[in-house]
Amino acid sequence: MRGGAGHLLIRGGRIIDPSQGLDQVGDLLIDEGKIAPLGDGYVSARVKVLNAGGLVLCPGFVDIHCHLREPGFGEKETIASGTRAAAVGGFTAVCCMGNTNPPLDNRGTVEWVKEKARIEGLVHVFPVGCITKGRRGEELTDMAELADAGVVAFSDDGDTPRSSQLMRRALERARELNLPIMDHCQDKTLDGNGVVNEGLASARLGVEGIPAAAEEIVVARDLLLARLTGARVHVSHVSTGCSVEMIRLAREKGVPVTAEVTPHHLTLTEERVMVGNYDTDAKMYPPLRTEDDIKCLIKGLGDGVIDAIATDHAPHTLLDKNCELERAAFGVSGFETALGCLMGLVHGGQISLSMLVSKLTCEPAKIIGKGDVLGSLRVGYPANVTILDTDREWVVDKRTFASKGKNTPFDGCEFRGKVVAAVANGKVVYSDDSLCW
Repeated sequence: MRGGAGHLLIRGGRIIDPSQGLDQVGDLLIDEGKIAPLGDGYVSARVKVLNAGGLVLCPGFVDIHCHLREPGFGEKETIASGTRAAAVGGFTAVCCMGNTNPPLDNRGTVEWVKEKARIEGLVHVFPVGCITKGRRGEELTDMAELADAGVVAFSDDGDTPRSSQLMRRALERARELNLPIMDHCQDKTLDGNGVVNEGLASARLGVEGIPAAAEEIVVARDLLLARLTGARVHVSHVSTGCSVEMIRLAREKGVPVTAEVTPHHLTLTEERVMVGNYDTDAKMYPPLRTEDDIKCLIKGLGDGVIDAIATDHAPHTLLDKNCELERAAFGVSGFETALGCLMGLVHGGQISLSMLVSKLTCEPAKIIGKGDVLGSLRVGYPANVTILDTDREWVVDKRTFASKGKNTPFDGCEFRGKVVAAVANGKVVYSDDSLCW
């Protein structure tokens, strides 16, 4: 069964919904695109039934940080291919960043993305508007216009406004609009021409490194500015232990800050780029860090310092990656491997399954102000559902990716845990061959 917002009964699954504190075996009924109550006689001839015994049902995953590449970079990804890949990964809602060509710095471009997503997208697409015009860090966009056009946050992702005064003004404007700034924390003057973590990887490979301080300096600055302005700052792709501790302290002081971490920063160290010598698929920004950093990131998840897990899905062409390490593009195609690699943390006892679901559903939904329509299986909510087989063993084969981007450091990895179906707005947008509808 694919498509068709109608009547669907998912029977006998383990329902995990952290937004309601649910973890129980039961049935889930979808009626005309919404979660429906289970009343007497709800099973009828008009209801399609999926027997989900042994599977987990949870709210559809919400990815608040991805790159769909359109407009301008359709050779890397399109809204159509990107949302197909998102569905395969269990994501029924995604936030696309504005580093496109042209960038999402005006109403027209934002509306173009929304219309394209309405026509071609399989899942919900929420644009993130730019902080500055052209992402040049010189002049603020008309943030009110962008908010009116429907952006859920502001970010110059891929760049950071260097001027503290400009960032202060952006935060003040974002506070007035009640939207967060999604902060790409990167001091490019300190990064230089770095390509990997400054440390073991840079020394062994003989290339320029990116120090942890390049991230931490901007994290510190913008936490201070958030305290000054009272605006909401969301720290994107946190990668260092020091960043986690600064965010922890800021939260304790009442600073309105949230944060995310990526699956790859939770599971891979800088040593991955050295596998096979100069592995460009493991080149990303921020770079893979150390084992100690990973421990701090996982602890931050458990303590509630880090609110969400986001993929930072960044697809590239083969030419972008099939070159020297110094010239290769930063980024990883992350939708389709997210759940598989994260389940390693669950099976290893480092985080609970309920916590993982929370960090992928209700918590990111709240960050973008969509907690009333996303991240929950409450009766009356739009039916966005992800179905998991937590014990399914599979091997990553990038050649089968729905995404145009085949750039993944997980190719050939054996995972235990797989998304087997996704429902967006009551429509089945992905179904594994193992399911019988």
